[in-house]
Amino acid sequence: MIDSGAIDFETLRQRAEVLRTVRTFFDTRGFCEVETPVRIPAPANEAFLEPPPSGAARWLRTSPELHMKRLLAAGAGKIYQIGPCFREYECGKRHNPEFSMLEWYRPNAPFQTLFTDVAELVSAVMKRPLQPQVFTVSERYRTLAGWDPLTSWDEDRFDEDMALKIEPSLPQEGLVYLVDYPAQAAALARLNPADTRVAERFEAYLNGVEIANGYGELIDAKEQRQRFEATIAMRQERGLPVYPIDEDFLAALPQMPPTAGIALGIDRLVMLVCGKQQLSDVRPFCDVR
Repeated sequence: MIDSGAIDFETLRQRAEVLRTVRTFFDTRGFCEVETPVRIPAPANEAFLEPPPSGAARWLRTSPELHMKRLLAAGAGKIYQIGPCFREYECGKRHNPEFSMLEWYRPNAPFQTLFTDVAELVSAVMKRPLQPQVFTVSERYRTLAGWDPLTSWDEDRFDEDMALKIEPSLPQEGLVYLVDYPAQAAALARLNPADTRVAERFEAYLNGVEIANGYGELIDAKEQRQRFEATIAMRQERGLPVYPIDEDFLAALPQMPPTAGIALGIDRLVMLVCGKQQLSDVRPFCDVR
């Protein structure tokens, strides 16, 4: 934890510069910066994300995603947001229960547009050009874990192998994209029309650290409800808390245009820019319980 009497002000200045660079990047590309509620009545039911409770029938958001999509459905156009998010039990060198998220959406843009966005944004922040290397999930699992999650899905095995075999094997220098996630591992992403075993999802890694998660967004309200309900059933079976379905979000979803969207961890990006090893080096008063 950074003590109030031992704050590294040079790191704070570098963090401020990163934020200025990010805002300039999006502002000059015609995006509108938005703010959405932090305290919400219906967090997305996702497999293993836990929103902290915040009073009666309210939770702190794990992501601004659902409200930003409602803005898209209302015609907001290209939007981005930088703000606090919260996830219970996420503590460690690269996790904190409170963290800063950058999220942006491109309506009427193909999913692949995000590949360029991330490379250009990270290059601007790192002040050097970066050309991403690309690996598919299926190839990495077949090569390193001895099985293919596209043909034999096992959620627990997928998560364990990702942490212990796949991520440690990725290049530890430069920008890397892990693409073509199995359909079961993408709760709010649309399926690839050419191969419905695969979702339009990718994760970006910088110097071996996962920094961003991008989707071709699902806009089918019926399918999204089914996915939420399936996740609720799974969480109930495992004895995990379940949360209300956001009916306002589902009602707005049919008006949302086809969209590419992505979330990026600001604290991790700052950590890498500053050459630090953990989030507590770049977040004043970091909670390291």
